[in-house]
Amino acid sequence: VSICKPLHYGTLLGSRACAHMAAAAWASAFLYSLLHTANTFSLPLCHGNALDQFFCEIPQILKLSCSKSYIRELGFLAVSVCLGLGCFVFIVFSYVQIFRAVLRIPSEQGRHKAFSTCLPHLVVVSLFLSTVTFAYLKPPFMSSPSLDLALSVLYSVV
Repeated sequence: VSICKPLHYGTLLGSRACAHMAAAAWASAFLYSLLHTANTFSLPLCHGNALDQFFCEIPQILKLSCSKSYIRELGFLAVSVCLGLGCFVFIVFSYVQIFRAVLRIPSEQGRHKAFSTCLPHLVVVSLFLSTVTFAYLKPPFMSSPSLDLALSVLYSVV
């Protein structure tokens, strides 16, 4: 909004709209984490409870389970893919609107300044999404503890 309609920014995104967006983000994150926590606490663990990971990730905890966790993994994957695709579509739509607005800027210096602001954020977002996608959607035969640990550290740092 600040790039596409800079003069209308104050009226379109007042404090009430920002509070609603923040509340929606917090509520969806709380619901997502609550579902995963409830799912994790209902698992019977028979392979111990030690993980050789940077932090407790759900796929690693599912590997410790005694029960067949295929349905749980499928549910986890479905929820994660839906949430990830929703965020990805929103990000792509936002950047398309931003690039359209930036390309309408008449001066070369103005376009350069706007692109220099947007492109680093786009690089960080794409790096984060690609490491998370590779970490969670990689085939099981590519799984190794050191690769899982490296990916976990990489997307945690980003």
